[in-house]
Amino acid sequence: MLERRGPVLVAHLDDGKANALSASMITSIDSAITEAENDDEIRALVIHGRPGRFSAGFDLSVMGGDDFAAIIRLVADGGALVHRLYGSSVPVVAACTGHAVAAGALILLGCDVRVGADLDAKIGLNEVAIRMVLPDWAFTIGVDRLSRRHLQRAIANARITTPAEAVDVGFLDEVAPAEHVLDRAVEVATEMATTLDPAAYAKTVEKLRGDVLTTMGDQVASDRASADTVG
Repeated sequence: MLERRGPVLVAHLDDGKANALSASMITSIDSAITEAENDDEIRALVIHGRPGRFSAGFDLSVMGGDDFAAIIRLVADGGALVHRLYGSSVPVVAACTGHAVAAGALILLGCDVRVGADLDAKIGLNEVAIRMVLPDWAFTIGVDRLSRRHLQRAIANARITTPAEAVDVGFLDEVAPAEHVLDRAVEVATEMATTLDPAAYAKTVEKLRGDVLTTMGDQVASDRASADTVG
């Protein structure tokens, strides 16, 4: 569901469950980015999770199946979404309402500012613990955004943290009481919407993140090609 709050567009994510990153969820977020970028009255976007759940990662009904081409395509689609968030021409703020694991944590890395609920929730990349290796595009944005001091434990050791700890790691920028997370995220987004010049912001993102975005784009394209080979 989309909601307008002044110059800020809020995308409320709620599948009634764990907010898994399914094909439909990816499409919904992508559509919200498109609306925010194409509406001159919108200057920032907030991605808001459901109570207790930001996103638990990729859709397990796909990831746990035996259709390897479908698995690769879903992960590539997730990579394309994170790439688009990171390269968006409008600032993106995450209102992280709870658990953000695996692909959910990668969505956080694609956002400019991440406000997390200060509660007992899990934040991080658990892939190595569940016998998986992160896709190349995820390594690229992880290295770019996570604290160098925490990189080994966050990725190779699959360390999961609380939201408060995740600030130092680099998944979040600040925490707030759970009941105020959305309002705080909108406040941050509104500040950027009203103080940043849109054209200058878009050009600065291009210069600041251009090399990373190019690499990620190539890696996602490679994943898509491998899915076609498997399929």
